[in-house]
Amino acid sequence: MKAVAFRENLPVEREDCLVDVELARPEARGRDLLVRIEAVAVNPVDTKVRRFHAPPADGAWRVPGWDAAGVVEAVGEQVTRFRPGDLVWYAGDLTRQGSNAEFQAVDERLVGRMPSSLGFAEAAALPLTAITAWELLFDRLQLRDAEGRLLIVGAAGGVGSIMIQLARVLTRTTVIATASRSETADWVTQLGAHHVIDHRRPLAEALRDAGIESVTHAASLTHTDHHYPQIVEALAPQGRLGLIDDPAHPLDVLALKRKSLSLHWELMFTRSLYQTDDMAEQGRLLDEVADMVDAGRLRSTLGEHFGVINAANLRRAHALLESGRARGKIVLQGF
Repeated sequence: MKAVAFRENLPVEREDCLVDVELARPEARGRDLLVRIEAVAVNPVDTKVRRFHAPPADGAWRVPGWDAAGVVEAVGEQVTRFRPGDLVWYAGDLTRQGSNAEFQAVDERLVGRMPSSLGFAEAAALPLTAITAWELLFDRLQLRDAEGRLLIVGAAGGVGSIMIQLARVLTRTTVIATASRSETADWVTQLGAHHVIDHRRPLAEALRDAGIESVTHAASLTHTDHHYPQIVEALAPQGRLGLIDDPAHPLDVLALKRKSLSLHWELMFTRSLYQTDDMAEQGRLLDEVADMVDAGRLRSTLGEHFGVINAANLRRAHALLESGRARGKIVLQGF
């Protein structure tokens, strides 16, 4: 099968950082589905794995990609939820080969039914970010049905784009999104943000200028170490802070004590990394998101379509993500 892979950790400027290769087609065994990949999206985790995760010691190729929409080709003997021909979407498992290939084996517990109202490219934009945003909002920050004020730092990216929508649809909270360019400010406004502030300014000051004295919840999606002091200042006593990025510098947790603030980390791969008893929650979550998409309550966050799935187009996508200027999700479709 065709695939895009690497076996050295190289910068995106190197043409051999991602390579078109031919690999053996995987098999569906146990609880696995074999999925024929129709479209993929690109996430920051793809670039981090390419740059920093050691390839297999035996020199084998490592296939990145953790967002896919496709068709079930075959099922393992223990599969109960799907059958060949089903349209599915998922983010997959960080410890296994990724979705930048014609076929991928994935545990059925991590898979949801694809929304019937979306094409493959539109659907591929959502799984990883929807799971991340959902788990951060509702499992970590305990925001469901809450009334409050939610600050989303870096709201125009993939996770922020769906987080705004989930917060609007499933909670009564006021959503304050940060964006630094006119096009990203327009984007988050279209997605439903009540207020937009510029994260190039001190956040607490920008919030006050918008008539907001404090926030009850904060989701920091990028450059947390840079914004951390301002987020702590902006949070109301007993507020909650959640983050998903990898701060370059340690965070001073003692700064949270005076206000009794809580700190929550979100990694959507935790369930699959540790094979937790509730792994199937990710499949259930994706089914619920699909229902909301089909009901017109959520929209795809596809930002740019980069063409077919090949090494050259994926290198372009990785470069745009690493520049920090992506809006919404970058999607590729077909081989």
